Amino acid sequence: MFTSQQVLRVTHWTPDLFSFALARPDGFKFHSGQFVMLNLPERDGYRPKPRAYSITSPDYAEELEFLSIVAPEGQLTSHLQHIQPGDDVLLGSKPTGTLVHAALTPGRNLFLFGTGTGIAPWLSIARDINTYGDEELGIERKFDRVFLCHGVRHVRELVYRDYLERGIFEEEILGDFVRDRFHYYPSVTREPFVRNGRLTDLITTGQVFRDLGFDREQFDPEVDRVMICGNIPVNHALKDICLAQGLIEGSTHRPGSFVAERAFVEATT
Repeated sequence: MFTSQQVLRVTHWTPDLFSFALARPDGFKFHSGQFVMLNLPERDGYRPKPRAYSITSPDYAEELEFLSIVAPEGQLTSHLQHIQPGDDVLLGSKPTGTLVHAALTPGRNLFLFGTGTGIAPWLSIARDINTYGDEELGIERKFDRVFLCHGVRHVRELVYRDYLERGIFEEEILGDFVRDRFHYYPSVTREPFVRNGRLTDLITTGQVFRDLGFDREQFDPEVDRVMICGNIPVNHALKDICLAQGLIEGSTHRPGSFVAERAFVEATT
């Protein structure tokens, strides 16, 4: 079941990447990290097939934001890329997905690994105050530190970079939760940048741990928790690394020390 929601704004990050925000209907509930089906209204007798999109907004947001690639041959994105504020987008009524807090056992460090548009669910989780918690405010403390690790081919594909480096710390309420606890770790593979390399290589060589100030070079199953979102090869490679380093895959029915989205894989650039 879909409802028609108005587009509030559209941001074109690159010729191939754009984000858009929809009005959030009354009663629409979701958990940070989940995805929902989107579609466009029928036009001239044609309606594309719906597609799953991770919600980049935290669960308390008043609007719903999404990140998308531009796929010229894609049934939906070839049309979706042309939306403007005031247009209508069809929003599914049943958010779902395994990239949620409930799929992980308690830990100290939360690593969010995403490639391309796989950063989308991490934007939701990283901005959710429940990811951090505050015992003085009666919010259960979940993780001491959060590391958002984003891998892309080109620097221009580091969407939300300015926000993740500075803006998130300036948020009126969220800023107090993330200060000294949220860390952004971008990496680029095809052009010079402050950091180069695939996320998989940065993990297996121990570089990511050294860069982030750890005195070890692999995951510690006792304190580290990992979430994964990327294309199929990346998901499988990261999953194999987690298993090899002693982490246990979790789900909402049986929480573990790492989780990867099972229902769909977010397309990447």
